[in-house]
Amino acid sequence: MKKNPHFNPAKKHHRPGGFQNNYISFRGKRWHELLRWKWGAWRAGHPRLPTEPIAIVAPDLAFIQANAQAGLAMQPAATWIGHITVLVQMGGLNILTDPVFSDRCSPVQWSGPRRHTPPGLSLAQLPRIDVVLLSHNHYDHMDEASLVALSRQSGGCPLFITPLGHQHWFARRGIHRVIELDWWDTHVLEATTKSARIPVTLTPAQHWSARTATDALRSLWGGFAVRSADCHLFFAGDTAYSKDFVDIRQHFAREHTPEQGGGFDLALLPIGAYEPRWFMKDQHVNPAESVQIFKDLGCKRAMAVHWGTFTLTDEPLDEPPRELARALREQKINGQDFQVLAIGQTWHLPKRPTPV
Repeated sequence: MKKNPHFNPAKKHHRPGGFQNNYISFRGKRWHELLRWKWGAWRAGHPRLPTEPIAIVAPDLAFIQANAQAGLAMQPAATWIGHITVLVQMGGLNILTDPVFSDRCSPVQWSGPRRHTPPGLSLAQLPRIDVVLLSHNHYDHMDEASLVALSRQSGGCPLFITPLGHQHWFARRGIHRVIELDWWDTHVLEATTKSARIPVTLTPAQHWSARTATDALRSLWGGFAVRSADCHLFFAGDTAYSKDFVDIRQHFAREHTPEQGGGFDLALLPIGAYEPRWFMKDQHVNPAESVQIFKDLGCKRAMAVHWGTFTLTDEPLDEPPRELARALREQKINGQDFQVLAIGQTWHLPKRPTPV
């Protein structure tokens, strides 16, 4: 086993050969478990075809581009590009989460899960991206072609912020504007003419990592908390349900008192890729668990992500929003507070209240 160069025995999620979760140890599924899943899916005819089209709208390019140039007058906004990819405009910055613009989320583009819906914005339609938040190295989150294209964008390479263990991957592709963080580490985006100092903290998630058959758990995974004066953003990345989200709320409690403006203004929470539960429960939330994360975090609003683009698991591609609506009704939560956007749609957010 390769030695983990980041290993710190004082940190419980560190291992000599890699990393682990806080509350359960991830164990890769055995071949017979994978066979059981695929055999059961074949017998049941899963995944079934969608019964409703995935909503797609033309992006508001005029607003997005004008907002991108507005500096500190920028209106906080989030545009769903598809799957896990969101363009967040806040604090004078254009931030992109887990950019996946390729036709397939796979090591090769002639095989693997194929897009059912096009990106809401193409790479060419994006404003210049200042920061990319990368949650982990699975192919439906860490898309090589998209990351390389962004590194060559007009105006210069964005800053890529990643969990530990990814810098060498970027360096092999000639990308060196990379910051690696451990859980609870913070990198402060320094003030520029168009933005103020913005702390970015890597938060725990219950998931795992692997890029090949031999590197499981050798790089870290996680979510992000980004706090600008006008918006506090939480990006969950890819995760199962765990006590980590109660911990996250407690960690930022001093910044989220009513006098400081309250909790996260927007959380990007996954709702798809969850069936069968016996196989997926320790790595992906279902919509009901996503609603519980919403409650655990105490956030003001959430956007549903990680659905509607790639068929990765057994539920129909269009099922997650229906199950989310059911869970919100059961928990008596207003659907306007946890929204399902159309691909390409922009959510205009109110500016965060000024601390008292």
